[in-house]
Formats: sequence, structure tokens, C-alpha cells
Amino acid sequence: MSISTYESRQGKVDFGAADIYNFVTDIRNFERFIPPDTFTDIKIDRDTCSFRVGMLGEVTIRLKEKFYPDKVIFSGYARQVNDFSLILNIISQEADKSEVKVDLSADMNPFLKMVADEPVRYFLAKLIEEMENFKGWKETYQDR
Repeated sequence: MSISTYESRQGKVDFGAADIYNFVTDIRNFERFIPPDTFTDIKIDRDTCSFRVGMLGEVTIRLKEKFYPDKVIFSGYARQVNDFSLILNIISQEADKSEVKVDLSADMNPFLKMVADEPVRYFLAKLIEEMENFKGWKETYQDR
């Protein structure tokens, strides 16, 4: 196994860093970004999310660390991947403008890296695109 790292592009979001931080530190809010029919058996609470996805099987993601208001670190585990981390960097530009970037690192065997490389890059690109288009950053799980 070896560590593979991936970086998204830096996306622009028309909300402040605190709004984005408050939203993403409650994992239940991520349910809004999950496309239908992508995952099954979703179990979600404030700090943990687990679901089944394709060849990876069950995936578990936990809120690991948070650094107000500019960084949130999630850790995870999947059957085919020993462990991975997903780091959301929030760069404040103005009171109501921020940039976001996602870094993912995973401990994968060479075959899985070869198979997963394109889907992971696609996932990160899609995630940043969704974040840029999302307008509900101030509507947290508790507000629904």
C-alpha cells in the first residue's frame, strides 16, 4: 500500500468562511450533496456518516479535526482502502466570499490506485462544482 494524494481546484463560493465552516462541521448537511442512486444504506449523524458504494463496499467518514474557520479534516475507512483523509480548506476572501479546496489522501494498493484515479478526480471536481453552485450554506441541518 502507498499513499495517493489528490487536490481539487480552488472553487469560489459567495458565502463567508464561517458559514461554510458551520455547515460542513455537521456531517448531516452533506446529505444535500449526495446524488440519488450513488450510495445505499446511508447512516448519518452529526460526526459520522457511513454508506455503501460500488466496489468499495461500506465507507465510513468521521469528523476528525476542525480549525475555525478555515480547515476541516475528515478521516475515513473503506474495505479496499485502509484509511483516507479528506481536508476542506476554506480561504476567506471577504465577509461574503470565500474559496474552497479539497485535498484527499488515501492508502491504496497500486491496482486500486489505477482503478480509482479517474473516479476520485471526477468526485473532487464535482464536489467543488456543487459547492460553488450551492446557495444554502446558512441553512444548517438544525434549521430544517
